[in-house]
Amino acid sequence: MNQVPAAPPQLHAFIDEAGVRAHTPKSGDHFVMSAVIVENSNLGAAAQFLADLRQATGRGPGVHLHWQNFNHVDRVHAAQSLGAQPWAKISTVVVCKRHLPQTTMNEDHFYLYTLRFLLERLSWIARDSNTVMTYTVAHIVRMQLSKLRQYEAALKGQQTQITWSALDPKGGRMDQPKNLELLSLADIAASATFGAFNLDKHGNTEERYLRSLAPRLYRRPPGIITSYGMKMHPWVNSTKAAYPWVATL
Repeated sequence: MNQVPAAPPQLHAFIDEAGVRAHTPKSGDHFVMSAVIVENSNLGAAAQFLADLRQATGRGPGVHLHWQNFNHVDRVHAAQSLGAQPWAKISTVVVCKRHLPQTTMNEDHFYLYTLRFLLERLSWIARDSNTVMTYTVAHIVRMQLSKLRQYEAALKGQQTQITWSALDPKGGRMDQPKNLELLSLADIAASATFGAFNLDKHGNTEERYLRSLAPRLYRRPPGIITSYGMKMHPWVNSTKAAYPWVATL
């Protein structure tokens, strides 16, 4: 009797960002966009992880988890806990604004251009898994779904490294973290990464957050972290010199 081959797992990417999406002299030095990828069969485990994190940080059932509301101890715990979850895979784009030439892109264009880099990596993950990935971005101010659709259509008419056959043909979705709690996973990933790069009000960074997530960063053989799991833009001599520790993650 012939056995029907098992269907490949469907993948879901939950996407959020950290930092100001404008590229101006007065905006922050970095903009981060992160995706946490979860297989269909592990969505329940991901939801349970958030429930356990609420309890561990003293928050009641159903309370929306937001990095900005965590103290330092809670942030360390959240990053370490997510970094220990075998069902999670993380891909992140870090834009180093001071190493980019001046641009006329507005904040929407800057956001969407960053998303393009992330979609490349999401499509590669799905392609390598022989499956299709859906992706949902956390809603941000002044970014409508129609703009995302227009950008997706424009990208499909250009030469990019996106493997469109590995992404949901319906396009990305947009939702509020309070409605789709798994977007909180991406908030943790993006905010923890942002904290490792951006100076706080005291002039300090916290690499420990990102190093805690490092085991979950996407590593495609031969495991070049700065091409796949941690896309640095731009990755040129100046950024390599400014962030030498990134290649050691």
